[in-house]
Order: sequence, then C-alpha cells, then structure tokens
Amino acid sequence: MTQPSASSANSALFLSPEAPVAGAGGGGLRSASLLEYLRRRYAVQVAGFTLPHHSKTFAARAWRNGWRFLRGVPPLVDRYAGFEAQLDPVLRGRHYSIAVVEHFWCAPYASVLRPHCDRLVLDLHNIESELASTHARSISGPQRVLMTRFAAAYRRLEHEWLRHYDVVLVASDADRARIEHPNVHVYPNALPEIARPTVEEEDCIVFSGNLEYHPNIEAVRWFRSAIWPRVRNLTEWLLIGRNPEAVAGMVHGDDRIKLIGPVDDAVEAIARAKVCVVPLLSGSGTRFKILEAWAAARAVVSTTLGAEGLGAKSGEHLSIADDPAEFADAIVRLLKDSEERRKLGEGGRQLYLDRFTWRAAWDQLERANL
Repeated sequence: MTQPSASSANSALFLSPEAPVAGAGGGGLRSASLLEYLRRRYAVQVAGFTLPHHSKTFAARAWRNGWRFLRGVPPLVDRYAGFEAQLDPVLRGRHYSIAVVEHFWCAPYASVLRPHCDRLVLDLHNIESELASTHARSISGPQRVLMTRFAAAYRRLEHEWLRHYDVVLVASDADRARIEHPNVHVYPNALPEIARPTVEEEDCIVFSGNLEYHPNIEAVRWFRSAIWPRVRNLTEWLLIGRNPEAVAGMVHGDDRIKLIGPVDDAVEAIARAKVCVVPLLSGSGTRFKILEAWAAARAVVSTTLGAEGLGAKSGEHLSIADDPAEFADAIVRLLKDSEERRKLGEGGRQLYLDRFTWRAAWDQLERANL
C-alpha cells in the first residue's frame, strides 16, 4: 500500500490486486496501460493489498478449494476478500473524482469506495464466469465439477456486483456481450508501441505466458500430447514465461523442448522463433501473447478461442486451427514457407499498430469520458 498524496479536486484512486507494471504478466500490462492514461489526467493514488502467505502444496490447494466449493465462493474472490482495513489510509478524510478497480475479484470493495468517490469504474480483464466455464469444458473429473460450480458462482456474483459501478470496461466486443450493464466500454488489451526487433529467426516455435495460469497449463498439456508429436522432427519448442515449474513435468525428458522460463523482453524472445503457437482451450479477454508475437512481426497459429476478441482474420493476421492435425499442418506449412511467415507476421504487426498500441486503446477511454 502506498501512502496517500495530497488531496486534489481532480484526483483518482487506482485499486489493483497485482502490480500495475510491464513484466508482471498480462494483467500487469493491462493495468499499466490504464494507470498511465489516468496519470496524464488525474493526480493518482495507487492502492493494493498485502496478502498473508498461503501454501501452494497440492494438499493445501485441495483443502482451500474444497471449502470454497462447499461455500460457492470462487478462489480469487475468496483470496482477496476482507481487506477493507487496508484501504482505510487512502480513504479516510479523502474524496476522489474517480476510482478504478482492477479485476472482478475486487468488485466487492465498491461499498467502501462509494462514499469517497464520485464515479466507480470496474476494469474486467476477463469475464470470470466465461473463463471458468471454458476451463470446465477443457478438463474432466473432479476438477470439471469444481470449475462448473465456480462458473455458476461467478455468474451470480457478476449479476449482483456489476450494478454498483458507473462504468465497466472489458477487453473485447465478445466480452461486452457476456455481461449486462448500461455503460460498458471496450478497452482493448494493448502494448506500448514497440520497435520491430532486429533479431534473426531461429529454428524453433514458441509458447509464452504465465506458465502457472490454468488456461496456459491446459494449452501446454494439449499441445504436448496432441500436436507436438506431429511437428517434433522439424523444430524445437521454446516455453517462455514466469513459473516454469508448473509445466516442467509435462515437458520433461524431451531434449527438443526448451523450458526457458521468464525473460527480460518477451517480444525479443518471441522474435527469435519462426512461429508462435497459441493452443488455448479456455479463456476470456484477449491474449497478450498474440499481441507480443504481432509486435515481433512473427507468424501465429492459434485456436479460435485463443484469437477471440482481436478481430483477426485467418490467413491475413494469423492462422487459426482447432483440430490437432490441422494445427500441426499449419505449423509445418509456416516452418517450410518463409514468405507465408513473413506475410502473416507483417499482417499481424500492422493490426497491432492500428488497434492495439496504448495510444489506440486510450482513444477508447476518451470516448468513455474517463
């Protein structure tokens, strides 16, 4: 929690459960863009939470999620509940023109923010009910039962909590259609305008992202079992991103799979590959991994769900395939055809420059009168 600054008639409170900085994952990137926009217009006070440690062992997770299942309370809503006292230093005796709340998990704090803020804005990085529903469909067994219950809980809570906000931001038109609110605006995920990396292609494909995020775990599992055997003899597969231990067991023992882990510059790392693969089976919002590949001017092969919300055309900005054999065939074609790789990479980069830079995204916030 940062210390409150002097009061201002044109002030904003920015409440984020994760660091709003580049390098902190997709959520941090989205928050960083929104925070920079606000800082150009308001005197901004940033607030967050200090959470108690909790174990990530299988037994601890199973106990927590079992208790959440019985109560019908989704995991992150439960994790971030009950920290009203931590907001007191930035609320007591102060009033803000606007408060922006990042992530649905923090939506319940509207009740303590409202007396201190003229307008409340909720920024939905994902539609959590859709994220949980698609995850449930991509798995089986007890985990599927668990996620189906959490999806239903999210739908109920979305109906209950969204009405307490004056403005709701979503990442795409697809997400806008999934919620009911009288004042919803699309604020796209975006990157700063990044110069094209000047690195040579290497003989490899790449998957990037937070590797403990459950849609990424399922993507790696599916690609490893259903697609990788069809292309393995032609290339190497690099996995870059935080928390590589989450997928280490899935890729262990194959010397053509390189588990790189976190890197300083994701766009430059992606630019070293010939093809970026996005084999996502669950999710909501839009994918920064595709925006980063486009910024690197690299060809992308994605599932339909992976490319959702970006307005991309298969064959022009990327290649879309949902069947494992078709996904593998698309990779093989691109590995063998440098001109097709260049065409898709250039098409993707132009779409990024047109729609998914911070400047382009900020235009949408201006239209929303924020």
